[in-house]
Amino acid sequence: MLDYQKYIDILDDWIVNRDKTVVAVFIVTTLILSAGFGMTATDSGTSQFTDGVPAQEAFDEVNDNFEREPFGEGTGSTTLIQKDQNVLSKPAILNMLEAQNRLTQRESQDVVGTTSVAQAVAQTLDPDAETLPEQIDAVEAASQSEIKSATRTTLERQPAVAGLLSNDLNREEPSASATLTTVTHEVSGVSSSAGTEGSSPLTPIQQEAEFIVSSVDGDISVFGSGLISAELSSVISDSLGLVVPAAVVLILFFLIIAYRDPFDLLIGLVSLAMAIVWTFGFMGWAGIPFTQMLITVPPLLLAIGIDFGIHAVNRYREERVEDVEPTPAMRTATDQLLPAFFIVTGTTVLGFAANGTSQLGPIRDLGFVASVGIIFTFLIFGIFLPSLKHFTDRQRVRYDLPEFSIAPIGSEDSAVGKSLTIGVTIARRAPYVFFALVLVSTAAMGAYGTGIDTRFTTEDFLPPEENPGYVEVLPEAVAPSEYTVTKQINYLEDTFESGESDTVTIYVEGSLQDGTALEEIYRANQDPPDSFVTAGGSADTTSILTVINRYERASPEFRQLVAQNDQNGNGVPDQNLPTIYNALYDSPYGDRAASYMTDDFTRTRVVYSVESDASQQEVTDDTRAVADEFRMEATATGSVVVLKAVSDVIAESAYISLGLAILASAAFLFFAYWLLERRPGLGAANLIPILLTIAALAATMRYLDIPFNVLTGTTLSIGIGLGIDYSAHLVHRFSEEYRGDVGLLEALDISVRGTGGALAGSMVTTTSGTGVLVLAVVPILGQFGLLIALSVLYSFVASILVLPTSIVIWDHSRGTLGTLLSSSQSRSVN
Repeated sequence: MLDYQKYIDILDDWIVNRDKTVVAVFIVTTLILSAGFGMTATDSGTSQFTDGVPAQEAFDEVNDNFEREPFGEGTGSTTLIQKDQNVLSKPAILNMLEAQNRLTQRESQDVVGTTSVAQAVAQTLDPDAETLPEQIDAVEAASQSEIKSATRTTLERQPAVAGLLSNDLNREEPSASATLTTVTHEVSGVSSSAGTEGSSPLTPIQQEAEFIVSSVDGDISVFGSGLISAELSSVISDSLGLVVPAAVVLILFFLIIAYRDPFDLLIGLVSLAMAIVWTFGFMGWAGIPFTQMLITVPPLLLAIGIDFGIHAVNRYREERVEDVEPTPAMRTATDQLLPAFFIVTGTTVLGFAANGTSQLGPIRDLGFVASVGIIFTFLIFGIFLPSLKHFTDRQRVRYDLPEFSIAPIGSEDSAVGKSLTIGVTIARRAPYVFFALVLVSTAAMGAYGTGIDTRFTTEDFLPPEENPGYVEVLPEAVAPSEYTVTKQINYLEDTFESGESDTVTIYVEGSLQDGTALEEIYRANQDPPDSFVTAGGSADTTSILTVINRYERASPEFRQLVAQNDQNGNGVPDQNLPTIYNALYDSPYGDRAASYMTDDFTRTRVVYSVESDASQQEVTDDTRAVADEFRMEATATGSVVVLKAVSDVIAESAYISLGLAILASAAFLFFAYWLLERRPGLGAANLIPILLTIAALAATMRYLDIPFNVLTGTTLSIGIGLGIDYSAHLVHRFSEEYRGDVGLLEALDISVRGTGGALAGSMVTTTSGTGVLVLAVVPILGQFGLLIALSVLYSFVASILVLPTSIVIWDHSRGTLGTLLSSSQSRSVN
C-alpha cells in the first residue's frame, strides 16, 4: 500500500504549524490572479459553435466565392420593419421614404444604398426620380388613386417586390399590413457564419438607426445582426445580474444554517470567493474569452466549494465536540478529508475534462476551465480553509473569543442524523431485493433517456419574447432590459414567410468544363425529395443553369449557341461548355453568372428552396442525399444544414464525453481505492449510485422535453463529476471506519450520520445555488441550472439510499469470493 500518509503529514504540518504562512501565500496568489479579470474578453455570439464544422467551412467557401454584396465588399445591411393599416397608402409610403432619407443623410450611417417597396412605387410614378428627395416629391405630387395604380403596375412588373410585403397582400386593391426595407451600409468585418457574432461593427450603426427612425411618423422599427449581437451581450450581463445576487442570498442563508458560526461562515465565504477569483483570473491570463457557456462555471464551483467547505468544518467539529484541541482535531480531519477530496477532485475533473473531446470549441473551453477551477477549489478548501480555520480557532482560544456552535450536522441524536439512516436500514433488511430493484430501475430509466432530442438554433441564446412574470416585480435597478429581437424574429417568420422560403446549398467542386457537368446539375434537380419545394415536378432551384436559361430568353444568338451544343435536346448544353461560359460572362448576365460559378469554372453552387415547416433533420438528410448524386465532389451546406451539423456534434459529444467520463472515473476509482485502501471493489460500489443518477437525469430530460443543446449536452458527464462527489465522501469515510472491531453496518451507520449530515447541508445549499440559474433571462441557462440542481439532488438521494446496499453487496461478494478461493485451494491440496 502506498504510504500516502507522509505526504498528508507534510500538508498537516503546514496547515497547523505554519497556518499564517499558508494564508499569506494564498492571499498573494489571489491578488496576482485577480489581475487577470481585466484581461477577460467576452464572446456572446453563436458563430463560435459553428467554427470547424465541415458544413460551415463549405458555407464559408460559398459566401467567399459567390455571395457578392450588391454594393460591393465591406457592406452590411439593416432591415426596417414598417407596420400600418396599409403600408401601401400615401402617408405610409412617405413615412418610409422619409426614414430612408434621414438615414442616408446621416454621415455616420455610411449608407450606400436602400431598397424598398416605397422606392419602387415612387420610381413607377416618376422614372426619373433617382434620389430619395426626388422620390418623396413624386409621391407627394400623386393622388391616392395614382399611387394605387402605380403600386399595381409595380407588382406586375417587379414580382420580387411582393417578397417585401406581408402575407396579407391584396394585389387588386393594393394593401398590406407590413413591409420590409433594406438599408446597406459601408462597413467591414461582417460575418457570414450560420450563427451570430458576439460583437458586430453594425451594432452602433443600428442602435443609432433606431434613434433616427424613431423621429419619423408611423410604426417603423429597426432590425439587424448588430442589434441581435447587442442583445446577446446584454443577456449575459442581465443573467449574471439576476443569478448572482439570488445565488448569494440563498447560499448565504443555507450556509448560516450549516455553519451556525459567523467566523466559520466568513471563512467559507472567503474561500468561495477565492475559488471564483482564481478561476476567472486564470481565464484572463490564459486569454480564454467569457462566453454564455461559462456562466455555468460559478454555480458549479460554488457547488463543489460548498461541499468541501461544509465537509472540512463538519469533520473538524466531530473531533472538537469530543473536547479535542484545535491542532490535533485539524490533523485528524485533514488526515481523512484530503484523500477524500483527492478522490472527489480526480473524478470530478475527469467528468468535466471528458468534454475536451468535443469538436465544439466552447464546450472544450467549458471542460478545461471547469477542470482548472475544480483543482483550484481543491487547493483552497483542502489547504487554505483548514489553515485559516486553525488560525482563527487558535486566536479564539488566545483571546477567549466566544464559540457559537461546534456541533456537526447530522450528529447521532439529531433529527437529520436519524433520518439519514434509511439506506442503512434497507441494506440491513433486504439488500439483494433492493439492489435488484435499483439495477432494473437504472436500466429502464437509461433506456427511456436514450430518446432525448438534440437541437441547436440561434434562438436558444436569445431571451424569450416576453420576460418572465417575476421580472415585473423586480426593482428597476436589477430588472433586465426590455428585449425586442425575439419578438421581431417571430413576427418576421409569421408575417413574411410566404415571401421568402428557407434555402439550402450544394457546393460542387470539380471541372465544370466537362460535357456532363451541367447535366449532373440538371439530373440532381429531377425527382426532388419531400422537403424540397417543387416547381413543375422539378426542384425549385437557382444555379448556373438558371442564369443560362434567363440569358437564352433574352438573346436569340445565345439561345442558338446553347441549342447547337445540346446533344440530347433537353435544353442543357453538354459540349463546348467553355465557349458557352465565356459568352455568358461577357454578357449583361456576367455578374449574375459569377454569383453561381467561379471564373475558373471549377466551383459552383446550387441553391434549393425547402419547405419552411420541414425539420432540420429532414432537410439535412434530403440535401445530403441530393449531394451524393453528384459525381463531382459535392457538399451539403446552408444555415439549416450547418445548425443540424452542430446538433449532431452536440449529441455525439454528449454521448462520447459521458462514456469517457464513466470509464475514466471507474478506472480512477478502482485505482484510487486499490492504492489507498487495497479495496479496489469499493470503486464499483461507488459507481452504482452514479449510474442511477445519470439514468434518472436522462429520463428527466426526456420527460420534461429538455433537449441536448450546447449547455444541456454537458450535464450528463458533469453529473458524474458532481455525483461522485457525494458517494466518494461516504465511501471514503466508510473505509476509514470499517477497520478493527467495527462491524460493516456499524461503520455504515457512523459514516451516514457523520458524513451524510454534511452531504445534506451541501445538497440543500448547492441545489439552491445552482437552481437559481432558472432565473436567467435565457431559457437555455434555466434548463442547465435545473438539470445541475437535479443531478445534485439525485446524487445525494442515491448516495444515502443506494450506497449502503452497494457496499453490503460488495462486502458479501468479497466473502463469497474468499470462500470460493479457499475451497478451490483446499481441493487442489487434496
